[in-house]
Amino acid sequence: VQLQASGGGLVQAGDSLRLSCAASRRTNSNNGMGWFRRAPGKEREFVAAISWRGDNKNVAHSFEDRFSIARDYAKSTVYLQMNSLKPEDTAVYYCAVSRYAGSTSAPEDYNYWGQGTLVTVSS
Repeated sequence: VQLQASGGGLVQAGDSLRLSCAASRRTNSNNGMGWFRRAPGKEREFVAAISWRGDNKNVAHSFEDRFSIARDYAKSTVYLQMNSLKPEDTAVYYCAVSRYAGSTSAPEDYNYWGQGTLVTVSS
């Protein structure tokens, strides 16, 4: 499975962005998908995940008031809607496919990773 993330760019604080991540083929079985990010000089952190059916969503507490996740199973695409962006949201955002059906936040549960898309938020 290859993942292609898109939608990143340079925005101003307070703006919104929607990231997309398309899989090269429909994921097998029941695979959750997720988003992680790595800010400059920081460790990778979990952002959000969604179960294979899309009925179970897990958004990190730090972002749950601004970010949301959705997926289109037929298109093998997952989306990350980010609102009220802040300069501290500047990071490379990575999508990933989980080994499991649920919406896990553990990076070790993901076995396919995209190349990342850069989001830069100016103040």
